[in-house]
Amino acid sequence: MSRIKDMTKGKPAKLLLFFALPLMIGNLGQQLYMVADAVIVGRGVGVEALAAVGATDWTYWLILWTIQAMTQGFATRLSQYFGAGDKQELRKGVAMSISLCCIIGVLFTAIGLALVYPMLKILKTPENIFDGAAAYLITLFLGTIIVMAYNMAAAILRALGDGKTPMIAIGIAACTNIGLDLLFVLGFKWGIVGAAVATLIAQLIAFLYCFFVLRKITIIRTSREDWKLDWPAIIRLCQLGIPLALQHILIAIGGMILQSTINSCGFLFVAGFTATNKIYGLLESSAISLGYASTTFMAQNYGAGLNARIHKGMRSITIMAVLMSVCVSAVMLVAGKPILSLFVSSGEANGAEVLNVAYHYLVIMSCLLWFLYLLHGWRSAIQGLGNAIIPMLSGIAEFVMRVSAALIFTRIWGNEAIFFAEPCAWAGAAILLIAGGIRILKKIPPI
Repeated sequence: MSRIKDMTKGKPAKLLLFFALPLMIGNLGQQLYMVADAVIVGRGVGVEALAAVGATDWTYWLILWTIQAMTQGFATRLSQYFGAGDKQELRKGVAMSISLCCIIGVLFTAIGLALVYPMLKILKTPENIFDGAAAYLITLFLGTIIVMAYNMAAAILRALGDGKTPMIAIGIAACTNIGLDLLFVLGFKWGIVGAAVATLIAQLIAFLYCFFVLRKITIIRTSREDWKLDWPAIIRLCQLGIPLALQHILIAIGGMILQSTINSCGFLFVAGFTATNKIYGLLESSAISLGYASTTFMAQNYGAGLNARIHKGMRSITIMAVLMSVCVSAVMLVAGKPILSLFVSSGEANGAEVLNVAYHYLVIMSCLLWFLYLLHGWRSAIQGLGNAIIPMLSGIAEFVMRVSAALIFTRIWGNEAIFFAEPCAWAGAAILLIAGGIRILKKIPPI
């Protein structure tokens, strides 16, 4: 119970920072073990295996991001109940969220497995990495229930202001994942399937840790009555969860169209993008953490009807987003090349070409990173205020920009346009979110 944080009292900037910090550490740990996957696969198996992992990114993210968005949407509603002090609705919301996740997890498993071969073909995955990419995806999709369970457990904890438990869970999982990577990939010679199995086991451990902490929180301890089907409660959860899920489905589809353009450039180009995309997770991890903190802060204060704190919080979120992005960009511009060299040796056949592609992409993303941080901060804050429409429209903006880069801009500027696809998507979404967010704030007088 001591880890639960009421964010309706205290200085907004301080609350946001201290809530976001453990999440940043946790997300950094999660990204580091994903980087470890790529490093061990790239170094231990080879460039083709690294490309195979990269070719699966958007197809897997289609399911993963949908899960993350939906569970975060459910948790936003829970956070509003917590802020309003409505314990009965909070318990009912927790029960209905878990029930929905069980059903959706089974459905997503079936959808994911059915998508593997059609999507890899649609994405023009090179023949020499096709079988490896398929095996990697199938393994990951078989563990969809595990991923769903962890994300829902972590989202409930964040809704109650607990950022420390997810951090500890991911820290334990990261150490486990790296150890299992070395065992399965290098020791047992299971290749990229071994990396996927290691990731799922790590997620299971993270879920179990969160689950045991959740069992001790009395405020969400449910009774048999709470588990009875309650359609109004389900509808309230879905009003936030489904639009956010649709938003991320659209973003992922746009990314898949972009991935098909990348794949058509050959496996060396794919390998270079894969190396940078793994670092992309590191670039984005602090932004995601700030987003989670923003959602919880806004939702609790919105539920409590504290309008003045909502306006103060939004100013703090904007300032923190810009400052964080500048710091992360500086680190990447200085240390980018040494980090990328962990994935592929320049002495390996074609290694220098892969590294050139990767570093060029990393420099462009780093220089425009502030758009990504503003996007996460404002999108999450707006979600916390109970508005899922504007975030969904921002997903449409991301889709349009990515698809334009893949299908239109490449015909004008060639492959160079691919490097600007992500930053253009960030910029388009951020501009729309800020404009929409300002309109929402005008309707909430700071009194």
